[in-house]
Amino acid sequence: MGRSRRAPGRRQGPGRLALVVLLALAMVTPGRALAQEVPTSREQITLSFAPIVRDVAPAVVNIYSRRVVRARTAPPLLNDPFFRHFFGNRMPFGPSVPRQRVENALGSGVIVRPDGVILTNRHVIEGADEITVVLNDRREFDARLVGTDEQTDLAVLIIDAGSVPLPALPPGESDSLEVGDLVLAIGNPFGVGQTVTSGIVSALARTTVGLTDFRSFIQTDAAINPGNSGGALVDMSGRLVGINTAIYSQDGGNVGIGFAIPVGMARVVLDSLLTDGRVRRPWLGATGQSVTNDIARSLGLERPGGVLVADVMRGGPAARAGLERGDVILAMDGQPMADEAGLRYRIATTPLDTEVTLTVWRNGRTRDLRVTLRPPPEDPPRDDTVLRGRHPLNGVTVANLNPALSEEIGVAMGAGPVVVLKVGPRSGAARFGVKPGDVVVSVNGRQPRDVRGLARLMERTRPPWRLDLNRGGRALRVVIGG
Repeated sequence: MGRSRRAPGRRQGPGRLALVVLLALAMVTPGRALAQEVPTSREQITLSFAPIVRDVAPAVVNIYSRRVVRARTAPPLLNDPFFRHFFGNRMPFGPSVPRQRVENALGSGVIVRPDGVILTNRHVIEGADEITVVLNDRREFDARLVGTDEQTDLAVLIIDAGSVPLPALPPGESDSLEVGDLVLAIGNPFGVGQTVTSGIVSALARTTVGLTDFRSFIQTDAAINPGNSGGALVDMSGRLVGINTAIYSQDGGNVGIGFAIPVGMARVVLDSLLTDGRVRRPWLGATGQSVTNDIARSLGLERPGGVLVADVMRGGPAARAGLERGDVILAMDGQPMADEAGLRYRIATTPLDTEVTLTVWRNGRTRDLRVTLRPPPEDPPRDDTVLRGRHPLNGVTVANLNPALSEEIGVAMGAGPVVVLKVGPRSGAARFGVKPGDVVVSVNGRQPRDVRGLARLMERTRPPWRLDLNRGGRALRVVIGG
């Protein structure tokens, strides 16, 4: 479950400042100036979050999605106990009857522009036939889907509310957050109506939570429950800092561990979808792995951390900047890199064509490299193709794996030339275990150079077919026929 919010900056008067000073807890060590104080009067104890909520809440909306699911059901006679006594669940009277049922879902969203642009989670509206947005003042609007991004679980909607500007919370900055900062979560949990909860930032840059491809979440103990997905996480200045997207729970309820997508990532997706209709992210042109304790010792590093470069793409930004295999990326623009997921997140939230400084460890010393992050190239062209013929891959959609597609679907370059994009759920390939994301390495020992080469190989090869696949770095062999 997820949600996202965005709040505008507002002038901070003496009362607001006192609220922050009063409620933010600080770890104080000898020699460090005291920045926070405990309450010393009844007036300080009665301070409230209400001024922030009044500013932020009108921009948080409820989202209702509806989709029609077509299924086949048993003939009505089989619902009769008499027939069930003899036939059980078998259907002796011919094919099942086509039926339709309506599935409804609810979530939250944030108006990020006065003209009706809304940011929410992709899973809130996934597969929806109709999307309805309900504003804080109870007005309802049909929403149009601008686009989605599966890798971050974000979606952008737009509504037409006429010429009157809507209350909006344009994206702010999440890099200024610190562990211990107070935050508010706003959404529509369980469909009970707009709800505000408070808590602190429990952790930053959580990269071990496998919720999206770009794993660098804000963790908070502000209560987040089903229906909050797509809602806002705001700080004490009323700024949108995160999009609430998931919780850690064993029974579906809140246990004080919630996760929000940092607004820096959300801004990149928002701007890209509105401008290009698709998400374009910067590309480093290098792959690597997180530095473990053993790797750190072998390289002479004082502590584990950073990214050990395993491969550098020829002609890519990293290669042009002089990055080499075996280098360890320790920091980007002065920001330490804890692991590979952290580096991917930092690159993904950097504007295209930006020059950054990578601090790398090479041969026992550090050095700085200037890298200009470019969009990944479409070379070779994808050439999306549906394979046809009397062979196991009939009906499977494949494409040439290039850097742009590699970044888009999260399949590493170098795994092979052709990647599987779609497999019909009832196709022969699905029955034999072929899945989207599999890279076709060879057919009966012969390696295809591209999509067209794979099509020729499949047409000319006779059973048994031996398909060598690469799935997430693991070698698999599928033998079909014979």
